[in-house]
Amino acid sequence: MAEKKTTPIVIDDKEYTYEDMTAEQQEMVNHVADLDRKLSSTRFNMTQLEGGRKFFIDMLKSSLEGTPENAQEVAAE
Repeated sequence: MAEKKTTPIVIDDKEYTYEDMTAEQQEMVNHVADLDRKLSSTRFNMTQLEGGRKFFIDMLKSSLEGTPENAQEVAAE
């Protein structure tokens, strides 16, 4: 006879078995797992966005360094 496969779920250092949970509890576990995936994806996206922002700020700063300091004064005249 095949062994019954169980899925351990640890919450606050206490282990539960997914298969022993009610349907409502299993749904909550699934929501938490989905939210964990979304948070991880959001952190990954934030890292990319911050890196892209830094890249463009660095490009802008480099571009501005080639511009005369008094360019705004000259343009105003």
